[in-house]
Amino acid sequence: MSPKVITMPHSTTVYVDSVPIGHGHPVVVQSMTNTDTADIERTVTQVYQLAKAGSELVRITVNSEAAAAAVAPIREKLDALDCAVPLVGDFHFNGHKLLAKYPCCAQALAKYRINPGNVGRGSKRDPQFAQMIEFAIKYNKPVRIGVNWGSLDQSVLARLMDENASAQTPRQSVFVMHDAVITSALESAEKAIELGLAKDKILLSCKMSGVQDLVSVYKDLASRCDYPLHLGLTEAGMGSKGIVSSTAALAVLLQQGIGNTIRISLTPEPGGDRCQEVIIAQEILQSMGIRSFTPTVIACPGCGRTTSDYFQQLTQDIQSYLRHKMPVWKTEYAGVETMKVAVMGCVVNGPGESKNANIGISLPGTGEKPVAPVYIDGQKNVTLKGDDIAEQFQEIVEQYVMKTYQQ
Repeated sequence: MSPKVITMPHSTTVYVDSVPIGHGHPVVVQSMTNTDTADIERTVTQVYQLAKAGSELVRITVNSEAAAAAVAPIREKLDALDCAVPLVGDFHFNGHKLLAKYPCCAQALAKYRINPGNVGRGSKRDPQFAQMIEFAIKYNKPVRIGVNWGSLDQSVLARLMDENASAQTPRQSVFVMHDAVITSALESAEKAIELGLAKDKILLSCKMSGVQDLVSVYKDLASRCDYPLHLGLTEAGMGSKGIVSSTAALAVLLQQGIGNTIRISLTPEPGGDRCQEVIIAQEILQSMGIRSFTPTVIACPGCGRTTSDYFQQLTQDIQSYLRHKMPVWKTEYAGVETMKVAVMGCVVNGPGESKNANIGISLPGTGEKPVAPVYIDGQKNVTLKGDDIAEQFQEIVEQYVMKTYQQ
């Protein structure tokens, strides 16, 4: 069965190198490095890790001359590693200067991210924005016009606040701010088109840090334009808070067909793995049936019937095994990412869940006979017993993949 694709039905398509974003195309997962871009080796390593984890675009900070000078060498080293993931340049305040001084940077990047609130102050805003757009046109690069409410263009906000104050029925200030975020994005896109940038080179984002704010803004934005939209809380937070907030916001929007690319902006634990945000993004899309990235492992939460931690360990081992095998499997076994594997801990739901999966095992619960029936495509196939059930089951999974998904 083909993976379900839910995207804005009316959006245009923008190509970032060979990655299509927009109407009819799968929602794209992206991430961002947190290394100093001027540190070429560390940045290459992290981009490579993010790409291997499944990030289909990787954004890097371009905030200084040293960072701009490093972009082309980073691209070259990634190409030498056979890592073709497109690089997106994140510009604030001085992007117009950096692109002018470092044409190799302008050429090596696959897309530019421009924040209208940080492109220039006062009288400098419009000409510096125009310079950025001119470079995008010159080098044939798409642009994400990315508005953040934490760095909102104050001239747009002030204008809308003044209009609201003189209205017969003024709105609450929070709704005026929502409108200012959207207005900033749409007016900037219109300005870019007036400057000569093709419409199919423009993506938009209007990031907020609150779940309800994000949902409200994107629903309004999607009703007012047909640009591809990038989704994500601008600062989701750390750990479970960041994961839950991102999931709550993005799931509502994605289910309504809003959003073409996503990023989960998690604050990593000290020394934590940056790739976690990629895995969470994939799991959101996969859990909603929008895309499939790796076989799904269905496992029970455990109860008084499962006092042994054996099924928990087997679940962990199987999940790690499947994720470890996917880089090879996805090139050799088409459709393997849609496979469902059940690892159940007792007889209550074990056989039923195992029958409903492609392949499943029902481990013995407390007091049950020490055997583990294995079901393949709904039929009982074999009963495992002994001290090496985990190894036996893993081998059965391997054989099932080779037989079922062989191209």
